Amino acid sequence: MAYVVTEPCIKCKYTDCVEVCPVNCFYEGTNFLVINPDECINCGACEPVCPTKSIFPESDLPDKFKEYQELNNKYSREWPNIAEKREALPEAEEFKDKQGKRNLLDPRPGGA
Repeated sequence: MAYVVTEPCIKCKYTDCVEVCPVNCFYEGTNFLVINPDECINCGACEPVCPTKSIFPESDLPDKFKEYQELNNKYSREWPNIAEKREALPEAEEFKDKQGKRNLLDPRPGGA
């Protein structure tokens, strides 16, 4: 079992989760982060530090976010690894509490 990053992360991309991950299993898109399910050790360190509350264990993934399990799997194989904390996106505070952001997910790889 692994943890899954879901919709609230879109257009925010806070990286507090990356900073506490002991196995560096986060990958970075332009405006979203994902977790590689094969690398995640299910430690749960990332979940409580996420400012947008967008990280869930697979077993507790809300139905409305089920597609994010596959999105994390897919993009963690296409995007670059991120292993250190960075600044959130400039629009993070504006989008932090917005819902219905799925259409704003940018599939392009991120990175410095």
